Amino acid sequence: MLDAVHLIVERGRAAFVDCGTSNSVPHLLAALQSLGIARDQVDYVFLTHAHLDHAGGAGQLLRALPNARAVLHPRAAPHLISPEVLVQASIGVYGEENFRRFYGEILPVPRERVLITEDGMRLALAGRNFEFLHTPGHALHHYAMADLDHGGIFTGDIFGVSYRELDVDGKNFIFPTTTPTQFDPVQMLQSIDRIVARRPECVYLTHYSRVTGVPALAAVLRAQVEAFAALALRHAALPDRRARIATDMMTMWIESLRAMGSPLADAELMDLLGLDARLNADGLVSWLERTTK
Repeated sequence: MLDAVHLIVERGRAAFVDCGTSNSVPHLLAALQSLGIARDQVDYVFLTHAHLDHAGGAGQLLRALPNARAVLHPRAAPHLISPEVLVQASIGVYGEENFRRFYGEILPVPRERVLITEDGMRLALAGRNFEFLHTPGHALHHYAMADLDHGGIFTGDIFGVSYRELDVDGKNFIFPTTTPTQFDPVQMLQSIDRIVARRPECVYLTHYSRVTGVPALAAVLRAQVEAFAALALRHAALPDRRARIATDMMTMWIESLRAMGSPLADAELMDLLGLDARLNADGLVSWLERTTK
């Protein structure tokens, strides 16, 4: 499971934004070493939410960083302090063998090293100021983090997914992530609007990296959130609704990429986006089951 882990360095102090899985930890420590940053110079591990592709390596990473604290949404903290429920749920989805291959060993985050955020809370890293924005829609335990001194926002999963392989002439293709179980279209639209209202110069996506032109990307995301919800409702009564949602979503994406001028063949696009369509369909079905009972 791949993520763009961001490393912030300010006046000799450092912080990670998200950390990937336990398999990512050796690479993060190697990055510190290559930059000449001692492990005891890392003050924070900012975890935008508790999903294991973003935070699964936190327990192992904190073992290696003696001064760092995990900064968590109040709803996320219990899941990472006692990760057994997350682990068992993920094993149920992936199977034991695939789970271990994807995520490695999940260690708990020590309670005494957790710092809980409040909405609007500010925190400084060596004088560089950040503000935490609670941003539900992808998950109830999600925050985005505004870099007040540099004009960017670290958005975790609330501002979507954008693969660099799908860029066309400097234009970014972006789409919402509605998986796994807490997608809410109204909350997601409100969170997207909240990010845009800050007028950031850029956003830093965990999947993947820095993108600009935030208002235009937000408009695309908003349209897709509404389209996905409508798509799910249209297929709600069908016995094969999950497959139908994924197929129609893929068709929508391919049409959008063709309009952008993507040179990639349909088979290449399906290879790049097929898993996302299936996972998004799972999230939409979960939303239907919660809201149409």
